[in-house]
Amino acid sequence: MPPGITLAADAPELSAANTGFMLICSALVMLMTPGLAFFYGGMVRVKSTLNMLMMSFISLGIVTVLWVLYGFSLAFGTDHGSLIAWDSDYVGLGNIGLTQLWDGYTVPVYVFAVFQLMFAIITPALISGALADRVKFTAWALFVTLWATIVYFPVAHWVWGTGGWAFELGVIDFAGGTAVHINAGAAALGVILVIGKRVGFKKDPMRPHSLPLVMLGAGLLWFGWFGFNAGSWLGNDDGVGALMFLNTQVATAAAMLSWLVYEKLRHGAFTTLGAASGAVAGLVAITPSGGSCSPLGALAIGAVAGLLCAMAVGLKFRFGYDDSLDVVGVHLVGGIAGSLLVGLFATGGGQSDAKGLFYGGNLDQLGKQAAGVGAVLAYSFLASAVLALLIDKTIGMRVGEDEEVGGIDQVQHAETAYDFSGAGGGTAPRTTTAVPGPQPQSAASSAAKQKTKKVDA
Repeated sequence: MPPGITLAADAPELSAANTGFMLICSALVMLMTPGLAFFYGGMVRVKSTLNMLMMSFISLGIVTVLWVLYGFSLAFGTDHGSLIAWDSDYVGLGNIGLTQLWDGYTVPVYVFAVFQLMFAIITPALISGALADRVKFTAWALFVTLWATIVYFPVAHWVWGTGGWAFELGVIDFAGGTAVHINAGAAALGVILVIGKRVGFKKDPMRPHSLPLVMLGAGLLWFGWFGFNAGSWLGNDDGVGALMFLNTQVATAAAMLSWLVYEKLRHGAFTTLGAASGAVAGLVAITPSGGSCSPLGALAIGAVAGLLCAMAVGLKFRFGYDDSLDVVGVHLVGGIAGSLLVGLFATGGGQSDAKGLFYGGNLDQLGKQAAGVGAVLAYSFLASAVLALLIDKTIGMRVGEDEEVGGIDQVQHAETAYDFSGAGGGTAPRTTTAVPGPQPQSAASSAAKQKTKKVDA
């Protein structure tokens, strides 16, 4: 999302079409967070469903407030030292004119701010999938507050803000491969290494309780991702947004098929969970790369990402880290793959003139991508682990073992996802004293015996 460079005589004017387009894209990105909640909620056991939903939904509340107060200023204000930004006019989003344009674009600052807000909301929500079943809700809310402030806002400035070191270096991240997915995936790994494994990890079955919910969530994510990706060009005037829209669909389809083929060869079945996970892997991988590659390149990126992520999700059992819902395997690995593949598949005819190795370029762009990937991964991993450790040593990060085994929904939210009390079945039979002599038969029992006699006859 690089700001354009314009001359005073060519200063853009507010475009009603682009403004409307961006508002729609913002709404689509907002929908992704409830979609993520359903996706994660279906993947956990029944006793953790509501907690999983709430871990996403609370991000809508916390990050929105932080963004208005200071988050937008930290991420997209005036650069300070290429590491952080600040602009007092953006504090509280108060000193902004209704028609004041985002620098170099035809949409108002408010539109850009709300679009970027939706990115800020979903990024910490992504982390929650790695922590399923075992984290106190108050500790999670505090973690979201601190992590957004200390990790997400600065990283967003590095990658997308004018003056940010990764932006100035030329790291290509169209819509969030580094700032969102690698950032969240590395954070997830840092936190789970601090808080430890779930009770029964690698011993008890921990299967998804509702695959229909998983598929619904994946569908909402796929739908919302078009706003996430195509909207990141902040307009629809030159065809780059359309290229990104097409590449989003192409890579997602390729990744889903790639995951399913691997799953069939490795485990002998095409699963709905594999289809949903493969689609998300493709969405993740095309997010940084889709504005710089061709549709054929998107096909290759999606296929590679689907295969790599399908292979990566099993690493938690080999190395013993409990990534509950495969945030590391999908978002970290998919984000790394998509970001690095820019250095191979960039055509020079999309969002920039940078060319990858397969299109006549050299290794320069790949080196830039690797620098962005490595820096964001290391910073997010270390900062997140430190935050989790501080919270764990103060208010405690995990629920008690008995509470985890009994069900985190009831303990943390005083609710359960499903009420089976009225699910039919009648009342339990009463125990009575046997009465000597012949006993009366029910009509059904008599009919069954008569039918048996006729069959025997």
